[in-house]
Amino acid sequence: MNLREIEQLLRAHKSGSLGTHDAARRLSNLHFEETPSARVDHARAARQGFPEVVFGQGKTRAQVCEIVEKLVERAPNVLVTRTDAATFGEVRNICTDAEWHESARLIRIRRDREERGAGEIGVVTAGTSDIPVAEEAALTAEAMGNRVARIWDAGVAGIHRILAERERLREFRVVVVAAGMEGALPSVVGGLVGVPVIAVPTSVGYGASFNGLAALLGMLNSCASNVTVVNIDNGFGAGFVASLINRKHEVMSHE
Repeated sequence: MNLREIEQLLRAHKSGSLGTHDAARRLSNLHFEETPSARVDHARAARQGFPEVVFGQGKTRAQVCEIVEKLVERAPNVLVTRTDAATFGEVRNICTDAEWHESARLIRIRRDREERGAGEIGVVTAGTSDIPVAEEAALTAEAMGNRVARIWDAGVAGIHRILAERERLREFRVVVVAAGMEGALPSVVGGLVGVPVIAVPTSVGYGASFNGLAALLGMLNSCASNVTVVNIDNGFGAGFVASLINRKHEVMSHE
């Protein structure tokens, strides 16, 4: 709950449209709200710029729905990552406007479409196999109020493909690059642009790629100074950080 929501709550109580008991209950849940299996963090948007995101892997469908039901009461946009179509079916019974994105294995509820980015975020993949992770990054960035452009299958095995996108790459304010195998593409992109490049190693490749470890180490050792790295297959983390970098400067009101 941000300051504006607190002010609205206090005005509603003062006008008599919100009872004392209900006002007290909502204020008691400012930081988190307990459910049978989770503590739902309602203050995360105020602290970090976006509501709590549900990591679906390892959770039952009932647990995911339980958390989503609490989040959508307060947050217009909600993400559930690493989940499946069956869980989406249950979530859609709670929110009929929920979207299922099969490639990214992600559920998105996007009611607030206000643009909050200062520019456009580019999301690039080395190969088609990297798209699921990159799409998770793109969907996350869109949910956080950004314009996102996608460039797929532009890896170094055919380097003319990424070089053909040089002018377009230079228009982005942040670039997310997902690559598996040896993870070389972020370094190439880093050498072409003067903005932050967020490298996402993917677990794509043959045996010696060690499920993304080779790409991770290659990216960490990039000689391009503008490249930073998130964890293996962490498209969500890349999209989140790119959104914070791209966010318009907000002037706090002291009235």
